[in-house]
Amino acid sequence: MDKIRIDKWLWAARFYKTRSLATDEINKGRIEVNQQTAKPSREVRAGDTVAMRREGLVRTVTVVALSDVRGSAPVAQGLYADTPESLQAKEAYVQQRRFAKEPALAIEHGRPTKRDRRDLQQAQHGWDDRWSASID
Repeated sequence: MDKIRIDKWLWAARFYKTRSLATDEINKGRIEVNQQTAKPSREVRAGDTVAMRREGLVRTVTVVALSDVRGSAPVAQGLYADTPESLQAKEAYVQQRRFAKEPALAIEHGRPTKRDRRDLQQAQHGWDDRWSASID
């Protein structure tokens, strides 16, 4: 076998859990093969470069081997090799995530209680400001 569909290869290399998930990502334009946007039927060969955008990170790998069956994780890792630029970008992304501020810490007192929520609603819409259809 000297070529295989990109969606099948991404599934076999364990980048995506199912082939349909890989196809969806390809159709969204998040997968490039040799700097060209791919289609699910695009065939890859050993030596091709595949770039994947996922969670704000672009991962670039070189196809080392082909497989149309999904094997164990060590077998799947033998199907590709990360590029040095991709490894540096991943390390920078990990460092950024490690030192980024936790979003939950931006809330000073946590989630409002039922009483706090009622006070907030009353402050925004005073009870005397309620609209009524009755004529007084």
